[in-house]
Amino acid sequence: MSIKRSGTGRGYYMISAVAAKYNIHPQTLRLYEREGLLKPSRTEGNTRLYSEDDLKELETILALTRDLGVNLAGVEIILNMRRKMESMQREVNEFMQYVKRELARGLGDWEQRLNTALVPTTTGELVGAVHEPEPASS
Repeated sequence: MSIKRSGTGRGYYMISAVAAKYNIHPQTLRLYEREGLLKPSRTEGNTRLYSEDDLKELETILALTRDLGVNLAGVEIILNMRRKMESMQREVNEFMQYVKRELARGLGDWEQRLNTALVPTTTGELVGAVHEPEPASS
């Protein structure tokens, strides 16, 4: 298997190695790229290099097409929906972190806000104000 290593230590696979590993024709990989399902990086000589992320995406595509019988148009829709869901999940997670930070910040000064928001009084003053009879009119 032809593996190129980048400076980050991550492996990149040439099209022939990927085709052999997944038992598919290299033209199938080119088709997936043409359809926008895969986006391998390219060398200066224009050779396709597939990253680990590309291989995971390819495994998803193959599972959908081979195991579930989904056509390429369906695969594209499913992958797009999956990306949108992952993006939405990140947004929800960020919002939850924001809410947690705000709650933690708010709880710290909650007692101070309660003391300044309420007017001190005694129970007798409240009872007297509620039960005082109105003056009789003549």
